[in-house]
Amino acid sequence: MVVPMGAFPAVRMRRMRRDAFSRRLMREHTLTVDDLIWPVFVLEGQGRSESVASMPGVERVTLDRLLPLAERAAKLGIPAIALFPVVPPEKKSWGAEEAWNPDGLVPRVVAALKRAVPELGVITDVALDPYTAHGQDGLIARDDPTGYVLNDETVAALTKQALAHAAAGADVVAPSDMMDGRVGAIRQALDAAGYSHVRILAYAAKYASSFYGPFRDAVGSAANLGKGNKYTYQMDPANSDEALREVALDLEEGADMVMVKPGMPYLDIVRRVKETFGVPTFAYQVSGEYAMLVAAAQNGWLDRRACVLEALLGFKRAGADAVLTYFALEVAEWLREGG
Repeated sequence: MVVPMGAFPAVRMRRMRRDAFSRRLMREHTLTVDDLIWPVFVLEGQGRSESVASMPGVERVTLDRLLPLAERAAKLGIPAIALFPVVPPEKKSWGAEEAWNPDGLVPRVVAALKRAVPELGVITDVALDPYTAHGQDGLIARDDPTGYVLNDETVAALTKQALAHAAAGADVVAPSDMMDGRVGAIRQALDAAGYSHVRILAYAAKYASSFYGPFRDAVGSAANLGKGNKYTYQMDPANSDEALREVALDLEEGADMVMVKPGMPYLDIVRRVKETFGVPTFAYQVSGEYAMLVAAAQNGWLDRRACVLEALLGFKRAGADAVLTYFALEVAEWLREGG
């Protein structure tokens, strides 16, 4: 860091803040539409939309209703969309077999999106929690009273899921499960199947956070998980050095991009990852962060537009190259209007 020379009154820091033009000239970070990834929840069926009570303004939608929204996102310049399926109870199972069904919801939605809006990047979530009867991100032995998630068996299932998404046309597969070794297994399988161009966005530093509640409501896994937790595979919120080990391992195994999740409570992790590795580093402004901002704005306690833009700029300042945010569509509109 360069130590500023001089002293008051010769040096007046406010001088450069006096006018908009000089504030713009010295602005260190800028939020643009290129920084946005839009997470969406997709339903089975046709002509349906369901509001997510804990995420006001967010809806689960069927494919026919998603397509015009995706076209709008592309026209606004949003680079990519991230898909999260809402799987009906009858398709959930102990072994999560629906996760790699080539005719399942996600492969059908991916194929339709790539036909309709080929320029829009499509990112798919590789995790089993929408598909398991118990709501965990991995497989559990039926006779295990502790409910411990099996690592290697889960990795094998995730690999099949990633291959099904790639075959449907996914541009990016995003393992979010935090199983050990899954990035390497998926990369090897994709390459062997001729999908070497498919990118991997690894949720490399995903914490066992309390900010995920509204998301679990949205995808319908909260009821299945019940009083269970994910402490045995997601990271301890108290740990920082461990995140660097996790990121290093995923990069060694072939990850093209890495994710820190949640976002705002973990900006220090975003900064450490970016400074240490210098790789594409994303952050997820998770459902709890969204819900807090929206609730405060609805109560008149915060200015929605100003605070959302400030929060996203904070991700950029911390070092994030892109942010998954449920505000993506409206932020893109705001940025088109001039911020």
